[in-house]
Amino acid sequence: MKTKIGVVFGGRSGEHEVSVRSAKTVIEQIDKVKYDVFPMAITKEGNWLNPSESLRLLPETTQAIFNETNFQNKSVVLVGNSDEKFPPIDVVFPVLHGTYGEDGTIQGLFEMAGIPSVGCDVLASSCGMDKVVMKTLFRDAELPLCRYVWFLRSEWENAQAATIKLVEAKLGFPCFVKPANLGSSVGVSRADDAESLREAIKLAAEYDRKIIVEESLEMREIECAVLGNDQPQASLPGEYVIHDESKKFLDYTEKYTGTGNNDFVVPALISQELSQKIQQMAVTAFKAVNGSGLARVDFFLRTDNGSLIVNEINTLPGLTDASGYPKMWAGSGLDFPQVIDKLVELAFERHADKMRNKTSF
Repeated sequence: MKTKIGVVFGGRSGEHEVSVRSAKTVIEQIDKVKYDVFPMAITKEGNWLNPSESLRLLPETTQAIFNETNFQNKSVVLVGNSDEKFPPIDVVFPVLHGTYGEDGTIQGLFEMAGIPSVGCDVLASSCGMDKVVMKTLFRDAELPLCRYVWFLRSEWENAQAATIKLVEAKLGFPCFVKPANLGSSVGVSRADDAESLREAIKLAAEYDRKIIVEESLEMREIECAVLGNDQPQASLPGEYVIHDESKKFLDYTEKYTGTGNNDFVVPALISQELSQKIQQMAVTAFKAVNGSGLARVDFFLRTDNGSLIVNEINTLPGLTDASGYPKMWAGSGLDFPQVIDKLVELAFERHADKMRNKTSF
């Protein structure tokens, strides 16, 4: 009997389009012999669509995999009563990035419904999403970090001059301004002086109520994929190799539109000793946020002194054809259909372990 898996994608996030691309890859790569797949889209306004409607948000090549009439124009049943023609979903694969998907909100919905779901739980998702909380946990785990400051949007709006002085005193220029709760370089920009800092904060504040500013470093960007629950494993690290040195910052366009300015190389062009160190630190970061299922840990390798810095963890990393997570596991000997199988297995494993907990006294 096939496992019925609901692939949830889209969502109320600045990373909506990336999520659609990730869903495309998962749906096309998943083993159709093992799984009955039900696309479950969430619109930018937060509306849930039935499988037939969800299909129309995916590329035609992905739509061609399905016989749309099989969905009977019905909604997916997560739990509860259902007819034989449309039984409940066995497991959910949320392929949602950013707010309302990677931040623990939808993970809480699935936990309340008592349905297994792929990836991190509420705590790990919310802690991993907030870059300030994440860095606090990393510091407690004795992981090396870059210098940074953070503040609330309301603090910026009420004291702009003081905020700029704070950044100048603590970090100086250049620096990078980011929404604390977003990914895919959405809302991220570089500031080289007070005026560009003002504009960068204004942009970041459009996406989140908390803003983080980090020091600029001469570095290489290296990533490492993690897979597992209580005994996580790390992939070989991968590295973004940038061809045009005048454009060292990989923004949203550089990452996802194929400008040709960068390649993602696996394994990263580093020593075996450094590779092993990155793998160990990736697992430490994963455990620091109480991760489960999957995550991608991003590193900065400083070119001025050779030191390694943990930048951030992504508890629901991009799974597109351009994303590093599938490429790192492929380079480590695990193709993407195998990764999906393992993620589903881990989802059931974690759910069974959680169901052992008493909920009454």
